[in-house]
Amino acid sequence: MDDTIPILAGSGGVGLGEARTNHQGRKAIMLVREGDPSELVALAETMGIDIIEIETQSGTPDPKGFFGRGRLQDVGDELSGIVSGHPWEGVDLVIVHCNATPRQLVNIHNVVGVETWDRVRLLLTLFTSHASSVEARTQVRIAQLQADRTILRELANQQTTGERAGFGGGGRQAIQNVLGTTNHELAQLRKRQSKHALARRERRRQRAKGGAKTVGLAGYTNAGKSSLFLALSGKEVLVEDKLFSTLETTIGRMEMSPRILLADTIGFIDELPSELLDAFHATLDESLECDLLLLLVDSSDLPEELERKLETSRREVLGRSKDDDRQIQLVFTKSDKQGNMDEAIAIAADRGFLNPILVSSIDGEGMEILRENILYSLYGPQFTVEVSQGEPNERAVESYFSEIHNLGIVTEFNKNSLTLWCDEGELSRLISKSNGRVSIK
Repeated sequence: MDDTIPILAGSGGVGLGEARTNHQGRKAIMLVREGDPSELVALAETMGIDIIEIETQSGTPDPKGFFGRGRLQDVGDELSGIVSGHPWEGVDLVIVHCNATPRQLVNIHNVVGVETWDRVRLLLTLFTSHASSVEARTQVRIAQLQADRTILRELANQQTTGERAGFGGGGRQAIQNVLGTTNHELAQLRKRQSKHALARRERRRQRAKGGAKTVGLAGYTNAGKSSLFLALSGKEVLVEDKLFSTLETTIGRMEMSPRILLADTIGFIDELPSELLDAFHATLDESLECDLLLLLVDSSDLPEELERKLETSRREVLGRSKDDDRQIQLVFTKSDKQGNMDEAIAIAADRGFLNPILVSSIDGEGMEILRENILYSLYGPQFTVEVSQGEPNERAVESYFSEIHNLGIVTEFNKNSLTLWCDEGELSRLISKSNGRVSIK
């Protein structure tokens, strides 16, 4: 995608030039009207951006410039008049604490004279930094262009207000040509994304045909999904105490359970525009369309944070999956951080999540309980199967044991019997074909 129109992700399409992916060491100021900016600050810190100062103004956001005209001009004058030793020295970025409209972003940029992001643009830039696979880069690029296209339209509207360009008013502004090229690129990327989604669906179909069960891991970003995936599967994945360290889906087998697959994917976040998250729809489906969904919540969060994140996760899980019969198990992670569990359980119960499981991927607390819960949810109670000896010319006992082993997960083995988790239907079919030699004790 090196030959695409290089709209600078995060600038809202205001600046055209080479896209920047490394923002380590940048300095920024944040404009806040209402709400707690701590999550946005954490997102910026994940990228290595230092928030030098938070500028606040009470009241309803101005539809033209978020801040009032006078206050926004004060910020612009301060930035343009920076001298050596000024607290804002080195600031080259303004972050707006909201999902700003295209009109607001363009007007703020025009006044402050530096790169301007809102919440969506910050997330897009973070996604760009973390995308590693071809599919993830495709998804991020689609989301970038969708967001930047709205800004390009605003710029085109402002440039074409009044007398039109060209002899007789029939010309086109350069920005309109860029917008046309952007639309063309979006169409090509969506075709590529459709191929990725088709391949994912086919892989899911083949896994289901082979008798594999899928356990999806979902939850708010940084809830501990990748750490739990590692603890359950033993497969190495990126585990960082950072927001959105995982953008693409990782599939792995649960340890000692070859017929159970785990799917770890991108996390949810509050107030994310649906069109942005739609770019990751195929990736999310890998985790959400499963036999059992583990909904993860960080138990160490403060009650108000836990309530907000649980509500966001619940909304995304129930609103995006088409499978109404899917089982959902709430899992409280990071129990080693000693959160207020009584209050956390009460908050979960208010939203219909009963009997949550408390685990820690660090010290192993609750992991065995979680494994047994997964197996019981997928297969029901364990079966103890007995195989009797047959006539010399009949099938050997060992052959039956081998087939039973392939049906599920064996937990205990004796001379003539074994205990296992398995699908009851598959076991019944084997029993019906055994001429009475295989039975359930």
